[in-house]
Amino acid sequence: MIEAVIQYIPFVHYICCVKYRRKFLTPEISEYLKKVNQDIAGKFGVQIIEQETDRDHIHIIFASKPEVQLSKFINSLKSTSARLIFRDHPEIKKELWGGNFWSPSYFLSTVGEVKLEDVKKYVQSQGNP
Repeated sequence: MIEAVIQYIPFVHYICCVKYRRKFLTPEISEYLKKVNQDIAGKFGVQIIEQETDRDHIHIIFASKPEVQLSKFINSLKSTSARLIFRDHPEIKKELWGGNFWSPSYFLSTVGEVKLEDVKKYVQSQGNP
């Protein structure tokens, strides 16, 4: 799979937390979120290498072509996933009184190919217990 994304380098590691670090990412919502993220990534021409959630945050490793504006991609990930989660799980919206699912901040860092396997293992270890 890595050979297919070499044209996309750099690899990017993204982390975002649920607002107020609420533990809403159940296995059901997590799987739904991963599918939504794959759809969004496809529309941007971004390839998701690995993604996993813990109860209150998500890690994604992705590869992006240089012409993709990462801020627009991340904004789309956050806004679309939040809108769909709130639509399908209205009980969550009631507990997030500010109206946002995701915290406004996020972590984004490039990942060197040498360290990619280590980062993938770390992301995989974030799975819901």
